[in-house]
Amino acid sequence: MPASAIAGLTLLVLGESHMSLADHLTEPFNAAVVAKGGHAYSIGACGASPGDWLLTKKVDCGAEQQDNGKLQIKGREATTTPVKTLIERHKPDVVVLVMGDTMGSYDKPVFPKAWAWQSVTRLTKAISETGTRCVWVGPAWGKVGGMYKKNDQRVQQLSQFLASNVAPCTYVDSLTLSKPGQWITTDGQHFTVAGYKAWGQAIVDAISQLPADSLKGSK
Repeated sequence: MPASAIAGLTLLVLGESHMSLADHLTEPFNAAVVAKGGHAYSIGACGASPGDWLLTKKVDCGAEQQDNGKLQIKGREATTTPVKTLIERHKPDVVVLVMGDTMGSYDKPVFPKAWAWQSVTRLTKAISETGTRCVWVGPAWGKVGGMYKKNDQRVQQLSQFLASNVAPCTYVDSLTLSKPGQWITTDGQHFTVAGYKAWGQAIVDAISQLPADSLKGSK
């Protein structure tokens, strides 16, 4: 069996509410990275849009975890940190962005494409200026309705938008990793423990199958 492309790499993982609480995505994602011989430093910030990672912004909840260490829940003192500061601090080979649902604006009649484009491209530009590779993980299927008004049509529109606009990051399309409704949600958008474990493993498997040059930067 060939060695995983993740083996020996350090991943800096930035995400939104999916990565900001216990029993969510962070712990199974980090465990899957470590199992493949890599390292992961994961940071979640509830409701943070991509552009919020260019500055320090207070958020309602957050969490951090290094490898399989204890998940540090930040609560209301959580903030985003500028991505260049984080790259300098953690010196990752790859920045992994698990972002989409916040941008989806599921409760609005129209997807805010111009704002989303500006937010996405400013973040990818900042990362690429450091010579660090990046992988953008798009949103997964949820359940129609719920408090966030998630719906399949908007998720598909959002995923297609990200696929077309996250370069030079490599895009991982979470919609291909499960069937609609396969992963059970608690509120239409956030998954049960089993769902997060399945999504985390599927993301790491997808990243480990990427070409080596998309995971190793020019640093």
